[in-house]
Amino acid sequence: MGKFMSMFVVCVFAAAMLHCAAAQTVYVVGDSLGWTIPSNGAAAYTTWASGKTFMVGDTLTFNFLTNQHDVLQVPKASYDACISDNASGNPIMTGPANVSLNAAGDHYYICTFGDHCQNGQKLAITVSGTPLASPPTTTTTPPPPATPSPTSNTPSACPPTDGPTTSTTPGGGAAPPPPNSSSSAVLSNFFLVFMAFAMALCI
Repeated sequence: MGKFMSMFVVCVFAAAMLHCAAAQTVYVVGDSLGWTIPSNGAAAYTTWASGKTFMVGDTLTFNFLTNQHDVLQVPKASYDACISDNASGNPIMTGPANVSLNAAGDHYYICTFGDHCQNGQKLAITVSGTPLASPPTTTTTPPPPATPSPTSNTPSACPPTDGPTTSTTPGGGAAPPPPNSSSSAVLSNFFLVFMAFAMALCI
C-alpha cells in the first residue's frame, strides 16, 4: 500500500509539473526571420503574430545582432508613430533578448535604430490572462496579516514593472540583462520528477 501511495504522489506531482511546463511557451519573434527590418514591412510581424495565442508567463525571444537592432516596449501611440515616448523601461540593446509577458493586454514593441520601425520592425500582440486555474475558494476567514498589505485588489492599481534593469560591472560597463527563459526551470523540474519517480520505485 505504501509503494502504491508513493507512486500516486509522484504521478500527481509529475502531472502538475507537466501542466506548468506546458503553460509557458517561448516564442521566437519572426521565427527564422528574427528581429530585423522585414522586406515586406510590418505585415511580416503582423502575420507572424496572427497565428499565435500569447499568455501571461510566455516569453518572447527577439533574435538580433547586438549594435544592429534593439527592442523597446512602448504604448500604442508610440508604436503607431514609431517613437520611444512613454516607453516601458529602456531599450534592450543586447541580442538575443528575452522578454517575459507579465501582464494581459496589448503589448507593442519597436526597434529604435534609425528608421527601422518606420520600415516595419515593430510588433503588436495581445496577451491573454494566466493559463493556470484559479485556486479553489474557501469559506474560512484568514487571520489578519502581520505585515501591511496593499490597499487595492485591482491589478491596474499595482501594475507590474516591466522592462530591463541595468547594472554595472566592476569595469564600469553595463552588464547584459539576465535571460528570462524558462527552459532551465522546465529542465530542472523534469529532472526532479524523474528522480522522485526513480526513488519511489526503489521504496
